[in-house]
Amino acid sequence: MTKSEKVAFVIKTLKELYPHPPIPLDHKDPYTLLIAVLLSAQSTDARVNLITPLLFEKADNPYDMIKLSAEEIRAIIKPVGLSPMKSKGIYGLSKILVEQYNGIVPKSFEALEAMPAVGHKTASVVLSQAFGIPTFPVDTHIHRLMYRWGLSNGKNVVQTERDAKRLFPEELWNDLHIQIIYYGREYSPARGWQIENDVITKTIGRKTVLKAVTSHKKTR
Repeated sequence: MTKSEKVAFVIKTLKELYPHPPIPLDHKDPYTLLIAVLLSAQSTDARVNLITPLLFEKADNPYDMIKLSAEEIRAIIKPVGLSPMKSKGIYGLSKILVEQYNGIVPKSFEALEAMPAVGHKTASVVLSQAFGIPTFPVDTHIHRLMYRWGLSNGKNVVQTERDAKRLFPEELWNDLHIQIIYYGREYSPARGWQIENDVITKTIGRKTVLKAVTSHKKTR
């Protein structure tokens, strides 16, 4: 299979499995999505979705959020981990939104990445999922699968994002990155991976990955 044929196979398979992929993090507008994505760093979407209703009950907009202290925010979000950094980030970016943007989340990488606790991936997710701007946020699932599928060298997430944007059509990026996440969780996880359930890797996977799986099975 050529690389373009592999890409076509990935797109077709994911479209069949996840024709209308829902956004994994619960939110109601760009601000609540921004907060949810920030909270999801080194946590799970499921855990974040348990905590955000508690936080948003107290404050679901930047004006109400800055009425809370960073310590009060931290007490609510503690179960998602990294709460000292995340609580300061939530308070700090909310203050910036109120003071500089009339409480409205801006639609640019430059503005978002200038905010505390907001990195490139968080900004990418918000631009993609809140505003429909084509981006390709790379999380651990996408990074792992792009390597397993032989579509990126696994060097780092920057390279993986570059390769994904080069290989996949721009109009598919916003759905595709979510589809790959769902596929990674369901069929191609980091732990407890069953290659026989993973039709994409089984069909187009990197030879060294397939060889390692085969030899591992033989030694068991």
